[in-house]
Amino acid sequence: MTQEQEVNWKKVLPVGIVIAAIILIIIFWSSMTVTIESGQGGVMFRTFGGGVDTTKTYGEGFHFKAPWNDMNVYNMRQQDIDESMNVLSSNGLEIQIDVTTWFQPYWSQLGLLHQRIGENYVQEVVRPVLRSSARTVIGRYTPDQLYSAKRDIIQVEIFDETKKVLDNKYVQLNEILIRSIVLPEDLKRAIERKLKQEQEALEYEFKNEKATQEAERQRIEAEGKARANEILAKSLTPNILKEKGIQATVKLAESPNAKIVIIGTDDQELPVILGGSN
Repeated sequence: MTQEQEVNWKKVLPVGIVIAAIILIIIFWSSMTVTIESGQGGVMFRTFGGGVDTTKTYGEGFHFKAPWNDMNVYNMRQQDIDESMNVLSSNGLEIQIDVTTWFQPYWSQLGLLHQRIGENYVQEVVRPVLRSSARTVIGRYTPDQLYSAKRDIIQVEIFDETKKVLDNKYVQLNEILIRSIVLPEDLKRAIERKLKQEQEALEYEFKNEKATQEAERQRIEAEGKARANEILAKSLTPNILKEKGIQATVKLAESPNAKIVIIGTDDQELPVILGGSN
């Protein structure tokens, strides 16, 4: 090899390496980069580095990775599922209940969710837990209680039962809403009749109580008047009555109207005023 050929080879080799590197980057670019969209989170699986990285959740944006590693992307926004199920009440009657659940993965636990449950966690965890919790809670109540004002309480209890399990499954439960509780039509009519009868009984009891209170009020008032009259009668002695009569006679005598005064013949009698004209 001549000196000139050796010099050319030294010039070509670096250029060739650069070109080869560019070609390799172009070929493996799609496997070396990943873009995580808005509302998503990523979990890295390191083929030669211990498997799933449970310590970090990758946020939105552009990320580099080794071609042999994988990025698993999850929807981190709030999601919802609707469930319609038949459950049994405390006395064994079948009730239909429709429930909506709002949930999302815990951001800091996304790696554990991916490692221990996987991407199908909604079907494998969320739905079964929700259905189990609803059956457990509904089974504590009678149809009468379900039909009446117990819905808010039932909703809270289903939420608490479901959240207790999902928290250990790396899923954040945000809300549970009961859309409807449907009873068999015959049972519904029977409950409505019972509630109507109970309402009528309460109304009758209320009226009786009001009547009793009014009677008691009238009794107390009558006793008060009788007592007052008794005291007044005891205080009106003949001398007091005579004095009152004299006072009235004096007032009549002082009146500017014409009158005739006739004095009683008995010293126990009061004067009598007759006549009287302007």
